[in-house]
Amino acid sequence: MDKVEEFEELRPLLFSIAYRILGSVSEAEDAVQETWLRFDRSTTAPTSAKAFLSATVTRVSIDVLRSARVRREEYVGSWLPEPLLNDPYQDPERSAELADSVSMAALLLLERLSPLERSVFVLREVFAFGFDEIAKAVGRSEAACRQLLVRARRHMEAGRPRFEADRQERQELAARFFDALRDGDVGALRGVLAADVQLVGDSGGKAPQLARAVSGADNVARLLASVFPLMARIDVTCEPHEVNGQPGAIFRARDGKILHILALDVLDGRIQAIRAVINPDKLGHLGPVTDVWAVDREVRQARRRSH
Repeated sequence: MDKVEEFEELRPLLFSIAYRILGSVSEAEDAVQETWLRFDRSTTAPTSAKAFLSATVTRVSIDVLRSARVRREEYVGSWLPEPLLNDPYQDPERSAELADSVSMAALLLLERLSPLERSVFVLREVFAFGFDEIAKAVGRSEAACRQLLVRARRHMEAGRPRFEADRQERQELAARFFDALRDGDVGALRGVLAADVQLVGDSGGKAPQLARAVSGADNVARLLASVFPLMARIDVTCEPHEVNGQPGAIFRARDGKILHILALDVLDGRIQAIRAVINPDKLGHLGPVTDVWAVDREVRQARRRSH
């Protein structure tokens, strides 16, 4: 294989590593592109293209994450990862680890780790790299990497998300949720929400905020039932779709463009968390994004007419 073929074969893996370290599709794609440029410029052929490229994309991602940290600290409101609809890397032997590690809940937990801890955790726990490969990737000794992993595991275990194992049950619960959402049925919504459910919206100050963090089944059900039927009235459509390996949906405006994304965490037959990504900057990789402010004005007008 020539360089281009070698790289393209490994691109899904490289993107999946970068996305888990960065929590951003656009930043992960940039890191993969930078990795290609460095690979293309290298004059000596590595003994293992996979080891060389994985180490390179990890180092690039660490550098990007360090600068991204500052921006995230200054972020307006709640920060959520950029939604990922399809993970390009698949490994049947590690499908459970891959699915859990890409969930919104797991990515938010990873935000608590330092860039080095996060990278070591991703390479070892998700992709099963050896400590010798990880040490080369992050520029630390194997002993230091083992220590970084111990610290990372401690942070992750404290809040590690657990999900409904049965995919069919998750999808059925999500279908009941979206039906109740469309109908504005408060009772039906309460019936699928955990008592301590949390609703979090990420607008980044660039879109109308669905709500600041709201918790409790009654509060969340009433808020959702007051908003979504009005959206349906102005031809906003709900398109169920897996988001970050969990049940979710893409909402589209009348023009067919993306309005926002909802992602659900499901456990013990109830929805534990609802995360709404509304910031248009985080949705552009999925397709054209609608004018969310115009939709918000229409919703307000529909509410006034209904009173």
